Amino acid sequence: MIRINGYGSLAMVAILTLAVAAGCNVDARWRQSKAEDSSPAPLKRTSSKNADGTIDITIADAHEVDLVEAVVGHRTEYQRNLLRLRDYYESHGDTNKAQWAAFEMDGFRGVKRFRYLMDAEIPSISFRPTEEIEAADAMYARGLELMRSGGHRVPGIYRQDRMIEAAELFRQLIQQYPNSDKIDDAAFWCGEIHKEYLPGQEPIAVKWYERVWTWNPETEHPARFHAAVVYDYRLHDRDRALELYQATLKHETNHAANLRSATKRIGELTKQGGR
Repeated sequence: MIRINGYGSLAMVAILTLAVAAGCNVDARWRQSKAEDSSPAPLKRTSSKNADGTIDITIADAHEVDLVEAVVGHRTEYQRNLLRLRDYYESHGDTNKAQWAAFEMDGFRGVKRFRYLMDAEIPSISFRPTEEIEAADAMYARGLELMRSGGHRVPGIYRQDRMIEAAELFRQLIQQYPNSDKIDDAAFWCGEIHKEYLPGQEPIAVKWYERVWTWNPETEHPARFHAAVVYDYRLHDRDRALELYQATLKHETNHAANLRSATKRIGELTKQGGR
């Protein structure tokens, strides 16, 4: 027990009275805020047409959209201010701090920055690889070099930051040059990076694979087979996997090993479905 004497007791009583009143006000505001938050947020409906003519309809909570936009905006501002800070130190001859800012910028580039809404994560289905563009070719070559230096196809050893940088470069290529004849190639490698080097991103990987044959139905990349394997063994969507294994037999005849695997798996899935 704490004893309070004289004027101290009066002061303490006054403080406690104010605190209780403030607490009541806070509690009332909290209840009001909860009541406001409990009201259903308006929904945003978006739709996109698939290559087979079907329509995907996505319902996005408006509050989610607002939060995502806020994150993207602050992220962009953070990167812009880092660049300004580095330039400021360089212009004032402070080499050490300029290097610190540059180091932080490099770290930021090595972080996978999600767009969270799938429509924003994956570019439009309407792009077409029709033109040879020198700048796009250079970006594509640089992306492949980043993957190679990051340990692509070296079992168990890879640099995730390099893979993330390569994926971002491929994505920039697609956005800046949507008619480049390298967009389907870039999409394939985005799918590979999200499947192999960025854990838990299979839903993004299969969407990138789907863009490959949507943009270029005659692609030489085994995108259908790779998507089938992900749907089969990681996402456990055997119906979709079966469709893509069958599409592999029809469209990806230049990959003999994949054809054998697809044929075997079609038989297994068909038997399982029969049982």
